[in-house]
Amino acid sequence: MVEERKYWLNGQFISESMAKVPILTHSLQYGSGIFEGIRAYETPKGPAIFRLRDHMKRFVDTAKIYRMNLGFTLEELENGVREVVKINNLKSCYIRPFAFYDDDHVGVGTTGKKVSTFIAAIPFGKYFSEADKGLRCKVSSWHRIDSTILPIQAKASGNYLNSVIAMHDAHESGYDEAILTDRNGYVAEGPGENIMLVKNGEIITPGRESSILLGITRFSILKMARDMGFEVVERLIHREELYTADEIFFVGTAAEVTPVTNVDGIEIGSGSVGEITSKIRSAYFDIVQGRNPAYESWLTYLN
Repeated sequence: MVEERKYWLNGQFISESMAKVPILTHSLQYGSGIFEGIRAYETPKGPAIFRLRDHMKRFVDTAKIYRMNLGFTLEELENGVREVVKINNLKSCYIRPFAFYDDDHVGVGTTGKKVSTFIAAIPFGKYFSEADKGLRCKVSSWHRIDSTILPIQAKASGNYLNSVIAMHDAHESGYDEAILTDRNGYVAEGPGENIMLVKNGEIITPGRESSILLGITRFSILKMARDMGFEVVERLIHREELYTADEIFFVGTAAEVTPVTNVDGIEIGSGSVGEITSKIRSAYFDIVQGRNPAYESWLTYLN
């Protein structure tokens, strides 16, 4: 018999079968949950969580933006993440902290509603099955939301309906993933990933003015690329620059570093995974899998 997975809920461990919420819970009805996505990797020193403190600080910041009282300190939440990986004996995994309004009352308002905080850790491999050969992407007709609509630096469940509809559009058109533009038509990001272009050896990525989530993996890749000697530029990117880029790749916790080889039916560069993308991808995995001591501070070991 397979042992049930254990989850962390409000400071206590519960079995998977006990993880239940009311069907009318506010966060299910209105998308008012908040979350993080974190990976732990197998390393020579045992499991290591990538940039745990940065992810959990963003989780706490998102709660503050939405006036959610988590009831736990940053340190208690970090410890919950470590413990849920340990108790499930996972060498590598995807970790999902999630806070939600745990009630069964119909109504949009949240004042006085109970907040519960939940942490899961599950086995997780490649997010994209096509990650090695490269993705075919479509520029979506749906624009990326901006801060005049919802707080885009908050990682809230409702924000991702924007991503869901863009992904449906791409998949139904025969593509692997979508690329969203902001409402001025500049390139923003993927449904769950930041995007980077390579042109004449330079790495170019949309900046904060393009209504992007300032991803933690994005920060990591930019720092790492500069350390490797690459010129890195954050600026507005016109849609047509996607078509004439030498290379394109997505970055994110789930996506890691995933090449894009076709956009709107146009081959990017040679139509295969580019040299710089391959170098960035290899260097990234060296870091997260504990093979580059220069970035040891980004890893939280469990042992």
